[in-house]
Amino acid sequence: MSCPFDCPFLQEARKHERSAPLEEKSLPNRDIRVTEEFLEEHEALLAGAANSLLRAALETPGAVDTDLRDALDGLIRTQRTLQSGVYYESLPVNGLAIQIFRSTQEYLEEFRKEEHDSTGMSRTRDADVLQVLVFLQRLELDRNNGRPRGRAFMDFLRSFFSNPEELLAGPRASSLIVP
Repeated sequence: MSCPFDCPFLQEARKHERSAPLEEKSLPNRDIRVTEEFLEEHEALLAGAANSLLRAALETPGAVDTDLRDALDGLIRTQRTLQSGVYYESLPVNGLAIQIFRSTQEYLEEFRKEEHDSTGMSRTRDADVLQVLVFLQRLELDRNNGRPRGRAFMDFLRSFFSNPEELLAGPRASSLIVP
């Protein structure tokens, strides 16, 4: 049984746990550069993808940070094959990660469809989606506390949404911001 995210003991422990900083040469997908300018320019995609990832994890009983990591890894491998012109899903082996993978993938497709429907064109490229996923993967590695059943990354994502329980209530709202 996992401790609830709002447990005061868990919150206090999170304040004191800090893993060693990540070394750039140990990061996966080092060939993909993610700049602050890119993140600002694609803020809606990033927020929506993070929200979708968290929602999928919260809707998947028993999901932990490593499930999110596996889902992100599969999504990144799938996006890489898309860039080469081949559509091949790189599903995670882990069943919980597959649920998170599918849900996040559906959100990304929905985001691009709504963007096209509202603006008449697709501004988000496959490379943009890949960069956002790589950023989230690096964020997961940075925030993961290294525990097998840890949910520090999930808790970190929760901190960005004013009411995380709203994520589970009702249908998904589009995070698309149209200028």
